Amino acid sequence: MSTAWRQRPEGGGRFAIWVIRCIGRYFGRGVGRLCLYPITLYFLIKRGPERRASRAYLARVLGRPATLLDVARHIHTFAATILDRLYLLGDGDMRRFDIRVSGIEQVHAQIDRGRGVLLIGSHLGSFEALRGLAQSRPDLEVRAVLDKSQTPAMTQLLEALNPKVAAGVIDAAQGGLGVTLAIKQATDQGAMVTLLADRVYPGETVLRAPFLGETAEFPSSPWLIAAALQVPVSLAFGLYRGGNRYDLVFETFSDGIVIERHNRPQALAECVARYAQRLEHHARATPYNWFNFYDFWKRDDEGTGQEQNAAHAPLAGDADAARRRLRQQRAVRGA
Repeated sequence: MSTAWRQRPEGGGRFAIWVIRCIGRYFGRGVGRLCLYPITLYFLIKRGPERRASRAYLARVLGRPATLLDVARHIHTFAATILDRLYLLGDGDMRRFDIRVSGIEQVHAQIDRGRGVLLIGSHLGSFEALRGLAQSRPDLEVRAVLDKSQTPAMTQLLEALNPKVAAGVIDAAQGGLGVTLAIKQATDQGAMVTLLADRVYPGETVLRAPFLGETAEFPSSPWLIAAALQVPVSLAFGLYRGGNRYDLVFETFSDGIVIERHNRPQALAECVARYAQRLEHHARATPYNWFNFYDFWKRDDEGTGQEQNAAHAPLAGDADAARRRLRQQRAVRGA
């Protein structure tokens, strides 16, 4: 998988996000949605690499050549979810949205047993829609693992809209072991921690799995972290259905991933293949929800097959080191 997504400028930049925020805040969501059409046109004209990546992806998932109208719909869907972040993260009034939740019962059961849950997601749909869980369980704490350095404009927006949520973000840039321990602390407190598993950082070890007709590279780090922490894992998808409608879909993945050193390659490959299969299922069902606007199937020798470098691949970490540190912490508490 290409790591070229890290070299692309953040979609819209600070000024565009500030404009969307002002329109949404002072004129409301209805006027904001009308503004999505000129925004979509701007991106169609000005962002050639993203336009070409969208067309190539849509051809795969739709099974036919993608038209310019398909690409426009794809970009418009992305812009609509960006606008909705203002409301999903901001005022807390979820009544303007029609959010339907399925598969959450197992996650609730784990939380009720005092166990945190690792929610593995992707850039398919809107993870911010998880705030819809507050409608049924206000006591649930949702914390996200994000690379603040990669999306500074969105990070600033989050801090402005909801300082409490922003303060709970686990910064992926702190390094693999630091991220693992921060997730451990959060899940020990019964939180749900969201982690995206469909982008590779430079230097990160990867595994290939079939995805939309061709093998693509996926990071191994989310599954190593899950194995190190031995916490329940669920897949989570916040799928935008148009208008004010979102579907939150949760799928139990494991009560605790076990990866032994002697069978690590096989166990990791199985985890990635299962994840890619479910990601493909939901991508085909909601094709315009895919928000990886780069060549997802391009090989990048810079990242493929290398050992983890925490300085350049902050999510991967060393699972063995994490296990040792966690054992040390438990030993200290038990002394």
